[in-house]
Amino acid sequence: MAKSEKSGNKVVTPVPPQRTTSLPRKKTKTVTEQLLEELAEAGGRVVKRETSGRETEKWPIRVAAARRSGRIPTTKELHSGWCNDGYEIRLVDTPAWRLAVLPPVPVPVRLTTPHPVVKALQAHSQPMALTKSVQGRAFRLIHALLIAAQKLGYTSTFGTAESAPAPHRRRNGPPHFTITAQGQRCDFLVLQEQDRTEHVPTKKELADAEKNSWVRIPRYDHSPAERLRICVSGGRPHRAGEWADTTARPLEDQLAEMVQEVGLRGEAAERKRLADLEAAREKRLQWEAAMQRAKIDFAEAARVQHLEAQEQAWRRAAGLSEYVDALRLHSQTLATGPEKDGAEAWIAWATDHVERLNPLNGTLRLPDIPEPRASDLQPFLHGWNPYGPGY
Repeated sequence: MAKSEKSGNKVVTPVPPQRTTSLPRKKTKTVTEQLLEELAEAGGRVVKRETSGRETEKWPIRVAAARRSGRIPTTKELHSGWCNDGYEIRLVDTPAWRLAVLPPVPVPVRLTTPHPVVKALQAHSQPMALTKSVQGRAFRLIHALLIAAQKLGYTSTFGTAESAPAPHRRRNGPPHFTITAQGQRCDFLVLQEQDRTEHVPTKKELADAEKNSWVRIPRYDHSPAERLRICVSGGRPHRAGEWADTTARPLEDQLAEMVQEVGLRGEAAERKRLADLEAAREKRLQWEAAMQRAKIDFAEAARVQHLEAQEQAWRRAAGLSEYVDALRLHSQTLATGPEKDGAEAWIAWATDHVERLNPLNGTLRLPDIPEPRASDLQPFLHGWNPYGPGY
C-alpha cells in the first residue's frame, strides 16, 4: 500500500505508474498477397501503368516471385507480359490438360522386339552421335515413347541417325524420328548432355598464348555426360519443347508428358485447320455476296448510263428539230428550181434523222444488261478481286 506524504497542510498520495499495453501490430501484406487481392477485385486482369517506368520494371520480378510463392491455387495460372498500356498481369484458369493425371509410360528393361524406328537407329555405328554408355537407354526411351504414341493412333517415321547439332543449335538439326498426330508432325532430337569443368591450361597453350596474341585458351572443358535431353519441334508448344534428365525426374518419368504434348499439338493443329476452313468458307461467302452486289450495282449503273444517253439524244433531237423547222421556213423563200429541190431533199433526210434520233419515237423499256466481264465488276467490288476470294 502506497504511503502518503505531507506537503505543507496537504497530504499528497503518490499515484502508482500505469502500465501501457502495446496494441498488436497489423501484419503487412506481401506484394504477392496484394497482387492476388487486386486481381480478384479487378476480375482477373490488371495493367500496371506507373508514370516513372522504374516501378513498372519491377513487376516481371514480382510476378515470378508470386509464381514461386505457392499462394496461387492449382486451378489458376498467372500470366503476364508487356502491352501498349503498360505491364499486363492476368490470373486465368489452368487448362484441363495441365491438371490431367497422366498414366506412366512403361520403359522396358531390355529390348527384345524393338520398334521399327528403333531398329533403323540401331543399324548405325554411332546412332544420334551418342556414346555407347547411353545408347541402350536412349533406344529403350524412344521405343517406349513410340509404342505409347502408336497406341493412341499416332504414326511415326525414321529421320536420321547420324546427326547431333551443337548444344546451342539443338532445334536446328534434322530429326532423329518424327511422330504425327492429326496431321501435325513433331520432330524429335535425342541429345547427350555435356559436363563442363574448368580447363587447366597446358604448358604448350600457355606458351602459344604468350607468343601469339590471337591464341585464346578455353575456359572450360566439355565431356559427354550420362544425361540425355529430348527436343521436340513442330506445331504449337504447350507444356515445353525440351525434356531433360534431372536429379529429381529422369526422362523415364517425363515420357507421358511428351506423349501428351504430341497429342496437344495435334489437337491444336486440327483446331487451326478447322478454323482455317471456316475462315475460308466465310471469306468465300463474303466474296460471293460482294460479287452479287457488284452485279446489281453494275446493272444499275448501266441503266443510269442508258437513261443519260437517252436524255442527251432527246435534247440533241429537240435542238436539231428546231433547226429543221428553220430550214423549212427558209426553203419557202427559195424560187422553184434546182436549189429549192436540193433544200427540200436535205430537209426530208434531216427530218427522218431527227425522228430516228429522238428516243421518244421508239419503244420505251428497260434496257438489256450485258453480261459483265471481270474488269466491269472491279469498280463495284470495294477491294475484292473479281477472280476469287484468294487473290
